[in-house]
Parts: sequence; structure tokens; C-alpha cells
Amino acid sequence: MNICLFTQEEICRPLSMSDERAEHLLRILHKKEGDSFRAGIINGQAGTAVITAIDHASSTDSNPLGFIHFSFAPESDGKPLHPLVMIIGFPRPIQLKRLLRDMAGLGVCQVHLVGTELGEKSYLKSDLATTQAGTKMLLDGTVQAASTHVPLLVRHDSLLDCIQGLESDALLHGESSLCMGLDNVKPEQSLSRFLLNNDKKKPSLYIAAIGSERGWTDNERECLSDHGFALLGMGQRVLRTETAATVCASIVLSSMGVL
Repeated sequence: MNICLFTQEEICRPLSMSDERAEHLLRILHKKEGDSFRAGIINGQAGTAVITAIDHASSTDSNPLGFIHFSFAPESDGKPLHPLVMIIGFPRPIQLKRLLRDMAGLGVCQVHLVGTELGEKSYLKSDLATTQAGTKMLLDGTVQAASTHVPLLVRHDSLLDCIQGLESDALLHGESSLCMGLDNVKPEQSLSRFLLNNDKKKPSLYIAAIGSERGWTDNERECLSDHGFALLGMGQRVLRTETAATVCASIVLSSMGVL
């Protein structure tokens, strides 16, 4: 936990010592009264918190351990998210944990999880695939990155539903968006060369689509091409969805000059 994050309401009140954040401060970081720690407001400001009191006397039946009282001084608006939208075919649930944490750690602005034609349909029904559980994983990655801003997470039944949703939100709009469909079957060129060739365009938004572990169907490739996505490769090796997403995001962010 490289930063302790609170909601806007939580930052104004004592922290219960039964809370996992308090447990981390006391048992892992060994913080005492008068000590400071990095803190922030979820999707808001980052700054420094100071423990003003550790109050065991105020314990109650519902909270027998007491409270940590602290003050918070904001110092910045937090690390901004990068203008990179990731469209990702639903991976295995155990991979989803790592994938979402890594996406948040890298600072992408949105993650769209989509059902694909070759993907395992049962993955979409996993408890880990709910938006609430997924947001928790993104929050874990945000804390690891010592950031405050959490990527937006959206679920879609299909690739077409996702693309149509992005169009309705005016995120797919001509040359201001650079759209990349990662494909190891029929790539037009490499992702690295594509980014190099488009370096002077300076798009306001990058959108990258990565299929589930069995990849895209011809129907989905056609869907991507029809909506302005270039089909691109990242070498001849077949990568796990989580690995492909992390590699792709890293290459794109590097081309943007943020890594």
C-alpha cells in the first residue's frame, strides 16, 4: 500500500482500527501518533495525512478496537490517468485480477471488458467479473501505483456493443483517436511500426483492443476494421491476454512519452 485512499466522506472522519487500511498503517508500517503517511481521495487530491490520535477509549461493541484520528493536507490533484482506452476480451478470472491491477498501475483511463465469440462464456458470470469486484482490483492497482485516480471499468456482452458504446460517447471520432486492434493472425503491420508511422498525428486518445485467449474471429476482425481499427501484431509468439494487454499498454504509453 503505497498510498492510503479514502472516499470524500471518509477523509473527514476517524478511521476504524478494524479497517484493513488502519491495520496496514499500524502493523505493517508501524505508524504512531504524530507520524505521517501518504493519503488521497479516490479520484481526487493526493497529499499527506498525520495521525493526531490513536483512540482505544472510544471503542464500541461494533468496533472494539477504537479509531485512528488523522488530519489530511492536500498537495496535488493526483497523478493523471493517460488517454489510453483498453478493450480486452474477458480472460480467465484468475488472470483478471492481475490484468486489472496492472492496467490501473500503468494508468490507463478506461478498461472495457468484452465478451468475444471465441471466449469462454462462463467467465462473464464469474463473481470476479462483476463491475464492483473489478473496480476493487483497479483500486488495488491504483494504490500500488501511489495514485488516486481509478480507471473507469465497463462490461460489454460483445465487441460490437463496446464499439457502439464508445461511438455514442464520442470517443471514436476520426483522426483525433488512434485505434489499434491487436491480432496475431492477420496483422497488417507491427504495433511499434504503426505507432512510429503515426507519431506526428498526436491523437488526443489511443484505443487498443485485445481479444480473449483464443483471439478474434474473422467477423470480429471485420468489425474492428469497419470501425477504423488497424490490425496490428506484437511478434509471432502467442501471449496470454493479461500479458498481451500489459505489453500493448506499455508500448503505447512509451510512444506517448509517459514511460
